[in-house]
Amino acid sequence: MEKIYIKRKSYVKASFLCLLLLGLLNQAALAQNTRYTISGTVTDARTKSPLPGVVVKFQNSNTATATDANGEYDLVANLPPGTYQLNFSFIGFKPETRPVVLGTAEAVDLDVQLSEDIVGLDEVVVTGTSVATSKKQLGNAISTVSGEAIENSIAISIDQALAGKVAGAQITQNSGNPAGGISVRLRGTSTVVGSGDPLYIVDGVIINNSSPELIDLGGYAQNRLVDINPNDIERIEIIKGAAAAAIYGSRASNGVVQIFTKRGVEGKPQIQVSTQFRVSEVRKTLEYNDYPFRFINTTATDLTQEPVQRYDYQDEIFRTAFGTENNVSVSGGSANTQYFLSGNYLRNQGIIDNTKFNRGGARIRVDQTLKDWISVSVGANYVLSTSEEIPNGGLSEAYGALTGFIFSNNFIDPQPDPVTGVYPSTAPTAILRRTNPLEAINRFDFRQRTSRFIGDFQLMVTPIDNLNINYTLGYDNSTQIATGFIPVGNTTPSYDAGYSRRADRTAYLLNNDLNISYRTMLSDWLESTTGVGATAQTEKIYTTGITGTQLVPQAQTPSTAAIIVTGEARSDINILGFFAQQTFGFGDRFFLTGAGRYDVSSVFGPDDRWQFYPKVSASYLISNEQFWQRWSSVVPTLKLRASYGQSGNLTAIQAYDRLTNFVGASLPGFPGVSSPTLLGNPEIKPERQTETEFGVDMSLLNGRLGLEFSYYTKDVEDLLLNISLAPTTGYLTQYVNIGTLTNKGVEFLLTGAPLQKESVKWTSTLIYSRNKNRLNDIPGGVVTFPGGFGQVAAVNGYPIGAFYSTYFARNPDGSLLLTPAGLPQPERVGRNPETGQPAGATVPKVIGDPNPDWTGSWINEISLTNGFFFRAQFDAAYGFDVFNFTRRVGERDLYGGLAGYEPELRGEVPKGTSAALFGIFENYIEDGSYIKLREVSVGYDFKPAFLGNSSVRVNLAGRNLFSIDDYSGYDPEVNAAGQTNAVRGFDFVEVPIPRTYALGVTVAF
Repeated sequence: MEKIYIKRKSYVKASFLCLLLLGLLNQAALAQNTRYTISGTVTDARTKSPLPGVVVKFQNSNTATATDANGEYDLVANLPPGTYQLNFSFIGFKPETRPVVLGTAEAVDLDVQLSEDIVGLDEVVVTGTSVATSKKQLGNAISTVSGEAIENSIAISIDQALAGKVAGAQITQNSGNPAGGISVRLRGTSTVVGSGDPLYIVDGVIINNSSPELIDLGGYAQNRLVDINPNDIERIEIIKGAAAAAIYGSRASNGVVQIFTKRGVEGKPQIQVSTQFRVSEVRKTLEYNDYPFRFINTTATDLTQEPVQRYDYQDEIFRTAFGTENNVSVSGGSANTQYFLSGNYLRNQGIIDNTKFNRGGARIRVDQTLKDWISVSVGANYVLSTSEEIPNGGLSEAYGALTGFIFSNNFIDPQPDPVTGVYPSTAPTAILRRTNPLEAINRFDFRQRTSRFIGDFQLMVTPIDNLNINYTLGYDNSTQIATGFIPVGNTTPSYDAGYSRRADRTAYLLNNDLNISYRTMLSDWLESTTGVGATAQTEKIYTTGITGTQLVPQAQTPSTAAIIVTGEARSDINILGFFAQQTFGFGDRFFLTGAGRYDVSSVFGPDDRWQFYPKVSASYLISNEQFWQRWSSVVPTLKLRASYGQSGNLTAIQAYDRLTNFVGASLPGFPGVSSPTLLGNPEIKPERQTETEFGVDMSLLNGRLGLEFSYYTKDVEDLLLNISLAPTTGYLTQYVNIGTLTNKGVEFLLTGAPLQKESVKWTSTLIYSRNKNRLNDIPGGVVTFPGGFGQVAAVNGYPIGAFYSTYFARNPDGSLLLTPAGLPQPERVGRNPETGQPAGATVPKVIGDPNPDWTGSWINEISLTNGFFFRAQFDAAYGFDVFNFTRRVGERDLYGGLAGYEPELRGEVPKGTSAALFGIFENYIEDGSYIKLREVSVGYDFKPAFLGNSSVRVNLAGRNLFSIDDYSGYDPEVNAAGQTNAVRGFDFVEVPIPRTYALGVTVAF
């Protein structure tokens, strides 16, 4: 104890002396420094109008400010005399660096004009280290999207707003429910059983974007990215390649999306208030059967019919939905303290009656400069969202509104009895019973509630010139609660005695990140940037659920049920990572970067926890060479780039899936365990992705036209699949590292300003992305996936998610081989030698591919100096198939609610045709290619005198206004299996994406 006391005493003395020495050094530094004020005005070089919000900062220093509403700035700094570099940066404009000589005069005037960056090659991005880098120096492609482009999209979530704006990204909306349901795939799918979404980072916080289905809503699930208000976003950077994502380690195999929120700037308080009113409606309904007769039975030889009245249930299911969104923000601050506060409330009705999504939240960001060399930033965001849901699909349950609609005989009036209030069964028999869709809407009660807090603390230190030390503590905690209730005495096939469920999920993520970088000029032609860093991450998830059936009448809680099933799961994942990165710049022309990262994860076994991920990239700015000057007027910027890198995948399995986890069982008076269905495998290791990328970036016509082209190949080894086991093992499935997955593709982005004058500007952007995906080395050649009724599989030599099922028997000339009764039939393993008819078991094959051959978009923006602006975005996807399971059911004779069954009723095809087609799944594969008017908006900016010349914007916008396609269903952009990777393009009565109109007003003062 005495020795410990002495050590502590010595430590206190040493600490006191260090603090005293630092204080004396600081006082000495202040004594040698002079207080300077640099001021001026920043304007647009084209329009000559002032630019508010331009960041003015001393290079390699935390001393910064921003221009006010008049484009004016005042930057105060305590510095010794000398020459310094002053940086001016603003989104959408080329950054400018000006030398400033600080000498005897304490006030310096410096006016600057910024030129628009149409091409975007001069954008400054952050690639995982604390060093901001110009895109011209990077050896890999990075896409950026401004906050303004997101706001104008009138989308309710960030990922929804990104659709069509990023080359190499396939962003699809799986459901038209009011909270969305989005899948984001960067450069194709890189895993089968894991999450395919990229890693999302908000202001340095690794956030949770999982899509848990706590209650069965038919495949639809909310993305947790819906908790973040798009109006709070400043910009988004998307890192697609493994070479860029390697420094993020085993969480980044699907790419990285870095989201930067708005911050305060120096100046008087700036208040912005916006309100928006929106209207949503179903864009297209299915053609229903309105033939006034029906067969009295399904016997093929009995053609007797009787008159009936037909009903279009869709008129009762869909509605015109309304919504409002209100936002308010306050920002400002002094030279040392800047703040940003915002609040928002969204109320969004769904186009299915009695559905809605509400979200309210508040955000705060405070940036504090303690000294010229040290600053801190603290951010907090709280959001509370609630939703009222109606189940609408039937992948695993048979209750729901749209499920009931497609399984109904539409000659039955679905309205309740006016005396008893009892809803009639709309299904043909008790065996084929399904839910009355109006009862699902009016009597079912399904809700979700999410409470979420995201916070961060960031420390930025520049102890000496060119050395940056950044520490980030990020915290993301969310609690999601879901409840479901079906009352006693209903039309469901399984729960006529009542159903109740309550489930909750708490997710806790914590990340500690330390990044250190040092940038210096080793000589007048050699620049060096060195970065090292470490991360410690923790993810804990707690889930509980209780389901009760056979309820006490009038009771709604599962604890009152006769049969109660409970479940609980706890997950704890820990990650440590270390990386180092070195970049050399040779003569501002050639840049070479190498990096490596070690990761250790608790998900995998001790022998496979440590993984190393290398990266190397290079870029060559040919246009900076002296010999290129003769062509500089035609091609002012030309860059070649290449990169290679590896990354891992942590998302393919859960925390304890490598183990055989026995299940608790209750015996009479004794505890016990039962064998699980999943056999553990301690030898499994992370999927490893290797990507090579080549590209070229160039600008033409004096910077008014820009081109970005990338070619990549991405190979995934040690692919994780959940394979079936022989029954003799005592288990059903096991995770193993088998199979390979390859993505090859090209990305093309062309941006230009066809018209660029002082009074008008027109910019146009074309995006084209093509990705080819292929699976190989699958054991047995085929592994089927759950979630698609066994019709989706991994097949050797085919893309992931291929539709694998029965197909038509055909004659040698390609015509259908019919039965003696004239009906179509599936192909079988052989032929009857006497009749030539198919014989034996049916045989499956690949009958469709849900992956598009290419995707593209065309974006046009026109702005006038008198305040008018216009924006339109067309999205396209070509060469993919949709499995229309909705049509398969609706055209079957047992139900017959869709118009496709009418030819059989009219005698145009033999009776029994629909029943024969029902088992031939090839018949329901349709081309899903489409062109959509994704977004369009028109607005006007003005400054009315009665508001004291405050800035006012009026905006009228639309989303998903029309679609050009040949798909017979609601919308080819659909997936009833939600955000899964394996099952895509599967349409089974999922809520269609609505057409939305919005009128908004924004006032800034």
